[in-house]
Amino acid sequence: MLYENTAEQKVMKMVKGLLVLMAYLSFLVVSGHAIDSPQYTLIYSQSDFQIRLYRQSSWMSATVHGASFNKSTKDSFHRVYKYIHGANLNASHLVMTAPVLTSVTSSAHGSEYTVRFFLSPKYEESPPQPYPELNLQFDKWRSHCVAVRVFSGFAVDDTITKEIKALQTSLDGYLYGNQAVVEEKNSYTIAQYNASHHLTGRINEVWMNISGLTAEGCPSYGGKY
Repeated sequence: MLYENTAEQKVMKMVKGLLVLMAYLSFLVVSGHAIDSPQYTLIYSQSDFQIRLYRQSSWMSATVHGASFNKSTKDSFHRVYKYIHGANLNASHLVMTAPVLTSVTSSAHGSEYTVRFFLSPKYEESPPQPYPELNLQFDKWRSHCVAVRVFSGFAVDDTITKEIKALQTSLDGYLYGNQAVVEEKNSYTIAQYNASHHLTGRINEVWMNISGLTAEGCPSYGGKY
């Protein structure tokens, strides 16, 4: 009986810990108060996808060419990580923001992977300059609309492929009925909200840029965000 009670207590502690973690992640992602995140207005929402109008935002990015999402994201983020932790001309240590983006563009010559770190409002106009050897770029995105699908677990190649197809299927009818289009059909972005050591309760998103929803306030596409 003592063993059963001890086992039951362990289970209860695990459940309680998981609930606390999920509550924390919900606060982190939904409230936006724990860390800085790009701001958006929810334009449309279904059970399987959303349309968001993101405001202008600034990012520090690192690009590589590769064949694997996981390896390319790791290699690119390593350079961004150095920048965040003082590898810049100001020796500034930047506070972590979310999400970390990996934008993927496919072509006949292979895939290009760009990892982007969101710059908080403090740095959006004049961020610390990275060391030249890091080969980072400062990107300023104008306001635009994004179709979003949320998924859990780790963002790995096989899972990403499945989630992209699911978002495309969800969008087919909606965009046709609203005379909207997916821009840069050979591109997509994966947004990750959790550090790699978070093994449960992970939150990720697939993003696709869209335009044509002028009635909802989405700007027309100008060739680059």
